[in-house]
Amino acid sequence: MPDVIEIGGRPIGDGYPTYIIAEIGINHNGDLEIAKKLIDAAVLAGCDAVKFQKRTPELCVPPGQWDILRETPWGCLPYIEYKKRIEFDPEEYKEIDRYCSEKGIAWFASCWDEPSVDFIEQFNPACYKIASASLTDDDLLQHIDETGRPMILSTGMSTMDEIRHAVSLLDNDRLLISHCTSTYPCKPEELNLRMIQTLKQEFNCPIGYSGHEVGLQTTLASTVLGACFVERHITLDRAMWGSDHAASVEPGGLMRLVRDIRVIEAAMGDGVKRVYESEVPGINKLRKK
Repeated sequence: MPDVIEIGGRPIGDGYPTYIIAEIGINHNGDLEIAKKLIDAAVLAGCDAVKFQKRTPELCVPPGQWDILRETPWGCLPYIEYKKRIEFDPEEYKEIDRYCSEKGIAWFASCWDEPSVDFIEQFNPACYKIASASLTDDDLLQHIDETGRPMILSTGMSTMDEIRHAVSLLDNDRLLISHCTSTYPCKPEELNLRMIQTLKQEFNCPIGYSGHEVGLQTTLASTVLGACFVERHITLDRAMWGSDHAASVEPGGLMRLVRDIRVIEAAMGDGVKRVYESEVPGINKLRKK
């Protein structure tokens, strides 16, 4: 496995700036204008990419859940109809592709089924994200691998043996792995950030962090522990209707997150002890001759 992989022309690996992904996911609630506002927030904050989720509801929703009624902004709908409502159609994705190009930000998607991969392929995505829920879907993993694009494998709700098996199915020269705990929102004591170091020791590829916690502190800590890329869900308002908003970061928080990651990068240094020029006046003033 290479320890540096490029996504959209950006090298990702130890020693390079943290690649910051703003996950829009389904927080657009099926509204293209909300999606554009979230893209704008990611651009303003200085993120490297935005990520969506793409599903074919008939394939991804278990048949036993299709007719379960759910309260939605469009009224009380069968679950399958709700899932269809929040999927963008081809013309809306064309506009997302155009808008991201205009704003100068990369975009890609987590595809939850094989037809969704084929659909997203037409937009020449920078990479693919394999969602934690899909880590054990061998057919989907192999289908994504066949695109020849970089792949980010998320490891939530998975055992180490399951992770090893998934890695064995993928071209390791194009693989990045993301530590994740798939709870929304996730309690700090279940984040297990030291897993970043465990994954770095076992897999010689870029290791990152996908967080679903409330707050920014622990995401910042992930970069100190060696995460080469980070991903957080973003929202216009954490009180908005929808399943992922409560575990998401609002625009102001996203700006602080990117700012503080860049400060941490500057502060980490190279581990070589040296005396800085700024310290010389202190030596002359404070040390006994």
